[in-house]
Amino acid sequence: MIIYLHGFRSAPASIKAQALRHHMSGRGLGDAFWCEQLPVSAREAIALIEAQISRAQRDSRGIPPTVVGSSLGGYYATWLAERHGLRAVVVNPAVIAPLSLEAYIGRQSNLYTDEHFDFTQAHIDELREIDVPVITRPERYWLLAETGDEVLDYRHAVSKYVGARQTVLPGGDHGFSRWTDYLDDVLHFAGLA
Repeated sequence: MIIYLHGFRSAPASIKAQALRHHMSGRGLGDAFWCEQLPVSAREAIALIEAQISRAQRDSRGIPPTVVGSSLGGYYATWLAERHGLRAVVVNPAVIAPLSLEAYIGRQSNLYTDEHFDFTQAHIDELREIDVPVITRPERYWLLAETGDEVLDYRHAVSKYVGARQTVLPGGDHGFSRWTDYLDDVLHFAGLA
């Protein structure tokens, strides 16, 4: 199973989530894809994801789930991979999310649902609680980053995931413009190919 974690102000309707869902469905793996709207609260988001991890670990396939996270979802994926011993694909991950997101404290809106919400210092504090200073077993991770990310400095991710498989591409953007080129590889990494 792939557990896809969208980014801040994003949704299951995001381009990357939908591309992966469609790709997996086309290969008869639609039932092995999970992506739900994550709460703004990191604590609540982690609880929701961990409930799905628990269900997925009882899956009849016998393959542990893989977490795939984009931006803030990559931050969550890292914490979950460490806590549960899972593989993780992190796409332009927000490796210093508590610092990166401080600028967004205040009224925000979801880019896909247009739902409005308040992002507070308490949300930043929750993100600090799940910070992973150093990853263990780097072979569990695959970093996908583009140097043209206009939101996050890709070099933070390169340093964070040292020793892990890294695909760092020139140009691009925060949305990881070449995502569809790597969908088969993501399935292979997750043991689903």
